[in-house]
Amino acid sequence: MKSHEITPFIGTEFTDLTYDDLRDDDVFAQLLQALHTRDLVVVRSLDLTPSQQIDLARRIGTPVPFVLQDWRHPEHEEILVSSNETRDDRPVGIARVGNFWHQDSSFVRSPAQYTMLHGVNVPQNTGHTLFAGASDVYDRVPADWRRRIDGRTGRHSLNKQQRIGPEHVGLSIAEMKALVALEHPAVTHPLVQTDPFTGRRYLYAAREYMDGVDGFDANDTEAFFDLVDALVQDPEHVYTHRWTPRDLLIWKTATTYHVATEVAPGTDRTVHRISIEAA
Repeated sequence: MKSHEITPFIGTEFTDLTYDDLRDDDVFAQLLQALHTRDLVVVRSLDLTPSQQIDLARRIGTPVPFVLQDWRHPEHEEILVSSNETRDDRPVGIARVGNFWHQDSSFVRSPAQYTMLHGVNVPQNTGHTLFAGASDVYDRVPADWRRRIDGRTGRHSLNKQQRIGPEHVGLSIAEMKALVALEHPAVTHPLVQTDPFTGRRYLYAAREYMDGVDGFDANDTEAFFDLVDALVQDPEHVYTHRWTPRDLLIWKTATTYHVATEVAPGTDRTVHRISIEAA
């Protein structure tokens, strides 16, 4: 086994590991330590069956069946299949998931603490995933903005990113928004939180999963979102994961920003995702 820090601000990469290696308590403890201190771990070229992926997830916590039932793995409800492929003229999974900067599932009151992604069929020259560390982002928030956001809460919802489904056919935009608000009520989270593993403060806010900031008017909210976008997307503080076949990625959902980039037309891509609640 070999490992190294990917960037100064996020991520540790492991190579020369097998599933059997990861069943060793000492090896898995090293992976968990890296996950908790570096927010993101990458295990390169790891052969895994869906059952083995679930087994690894259970060593971290409790796998949570994804909310989108139609796109769960046909034999394993814990796995969400994200794919642009088709089989027998039917989609293999859900396409275009997470193609905007976000922290996973911040629109629910208690998001699962970890996400695990396995590259089942991934191209190497397109469909990259970008990552930024929320603690690193907070470290770069200007002092005047730190004073303004300290103690404030953000309102998180699916209002901007709810997918249109069969149940929305025939509804007006206003009716659809009302239904989404009823089915997925907005929640609040503190804008600034403390990572229990590192003791570092981090920013918990992303434009696409938020309606606003309590106590801010529309202009203040827009200015805050512009600041967050600029800090998160700063190229000097973004890690671009260029996938290789069978990569396994695990990250802490609260402290990790990420975005899936577009896949080139005519290129197949399938990944298996598991959300994991802490043990």
